[in-house]
Amino acid sequence: MKEVILDTETTGLSVQEGHRIVEIGCIELDNLVPTKKRFHSYLNPERKVSPKALEVHGYTDEFLSTQKKFSDVVDEFLNFIEDKKLVIHNAEFDLSHLNNELKLIGKKKINNENVVDTLLLARDKFPGSPTSLDALCKRYRIDNSIRTQHTALIDCDLLAKVYINLLDQKEPTL
Repeated sequence: MKEVILDTETTGLSVQEGHRIVEIGCIELDNLVPTKKRFHSYLNPERKVSPKALEVHGYTDEFLSTQKKFSDVVDEFLNFIEDKKLVIHNAEFDLSHLNNELKLIGKKKINNENVVDTLLLARDKFPGSPTSLDALCKRYRIDNSIRTQHTALIDCDLLAKVYINLLDQKEPTL
């Protein structure tokens, strides 16, 4: 079974306030083993990044203004995730932003039937405990020292390791 670990970074928290995606990262898993297949793109959100979002990911308006627009990468992105289960930490957030981007260009939204939300998995498994990606890395002794800021691919790599642990699988040794 092929799965895709997916993460986005955005200009802010709320689609209702017009916030947009600035980065998409995906890592393919095949039977819980990361393959070499990845999708990654920085995006021009065509709006300013909020100060809080800038603190989280560090992507400036100047840097993002030189990147492709979502409409330029959407077909490659949709082909990458097609027919695969999506594994997302806090899926509601990422899907709301992705589906907003798809709606803006007249594409059909991503169906959430084939989505695993690792935040919900973690809350079920550890009720009352912290379930942020950092907290789960600490719980499973996953080194996240590389994560000085949130970036989609680093977060995907960490989430892949967390996901394997949440499913009570051991991370494969290569």
